[in-house]
Formats: sequence, structure tokens, C-alpha cells
Amino acid sequence: MKVIIVDDDKLVLTSLKTILSTDKDIQIIGSGQSGLEAVNLYEQLKPDLLLMDIRMGEMTGIEAAQIILKKDANAKILFLTTFKDDEYIVKAFQIGAKGYILKQNFESIIPAVKTVYAGQRVYGDEIIDKIPSLLKTNKKPATKSFDLNEKELEIIKYLANGLSNKEISDKLFLCEGTIRNYISIILEKLNLRDRTQLAIFYYKNMV
Repeated sequence: MKVIIVDDDKLVLTSLKTILSTDKDIQIIGSGQSGLEAVNLYEQLKPDLLLMDIRMGEMTGIEAAQIILKKDANAKILFLTTFKDDEYIVKAFQIGAKGYILKQNFESIIPAVKTVYAGQRVYGDEIIDKIPSLLKTNKKPATKSFDLNEKELEIIKYLANGLSNKEISDKLFLCEGTIRNYISIILEKLNLRDRTQLAIFYYKNMV
């Protein structure tokens, strides 16, 4: 896989290159030290994955990711940061980043990169534990305003709590194909992109 690394700390950048270079499946095709460089490098080199810090001068990683994802909704962006700031965690989820892990968990970097490359999302345990409370708000819009029926609301709840399509189908006594169809319809109704955004919707509007 072809990877670009962006971090404004030269020492960290060098360390990340060293760590990733130990894996024969990973090819580092570029590196930078700012969000603006990340945007330019992504456009020029078209990597399979962008590993990027969040807090950087000139342009943050979040801002860079928003620009990249607007042009390429399938971009695989993995944030690697020392910060567990609530605002950053929520924003990373909302813009569609594929992962958010902490630099101090260096042993998880290569597995995280491979997991994101394989099409899955990666959020460290410390981050996942914070998500439900971060996304709760005091005022919840009435779910009726979203044009969802009772079955759809049930499916959203199960999905947000981490159940697979098979597990949801077992609980609702429906086949997996029907559950997949329901989820597609729900995503279209709510104008959401994937299961992660649907989970965010649940915690923001239904808890």
C-alpha cells in the first residue's frame, strides 16, 4: 500500500517513517509537515492512505481532511495525534475520517494502517469510550421529523450499539438481506454516508 505521512514534528515524522518502513507491505511515497502540504501531496500522489497529525501550523489536519474528503469521498485518512480533545474527536467522526489513534500507542500504528487500508475504521479504546457522552446534547429533535418508522429506529439503535447485520437480523427475525436493505434506505433518508455516521446520528438525536 502507498502511504503519505504528515506531521509538523520532524522527529515524529522520522520515527513514523522508521516504524512503517519495517513492514514490507507499506510503501511511503511522500511526507509533509502541514495541512496544506497534506492536501497538495494527496492530490499529486494519490496515496492509498494518509496518516496525519491534527494540530499543525498553517492548516490543521482536520481542515486538510475536509478539503481532501470533499474532492475524494473515498479517501482513507487516519489521524495519529497526542491529543484527546473532545472537539477533535467529534469532528474526526463527523467529517468521515477512517480512524483516530494516539501516538503513544506506537505498537498499534501498523495494525491501524492495515485495518484502514482494508476498508475498516479504527478508533482507539480511549476514543471509543468517549464518543457516546461527547455526542449527547440536551435538546433532541423529535425522531418523527426524520421520517423513520419503528423498525428503522430499532435497527439504528442496534447498529449504534455495535451489532452486526447478522445479530440485528436474529433479534428482529428478519434475513440479513432485509437488514441491509433497511440500512440502505435509512442512510438515504438521513442523507448519511455509512454506519459510523448513522451511529453518530443515534447518539446525537436518539439517546
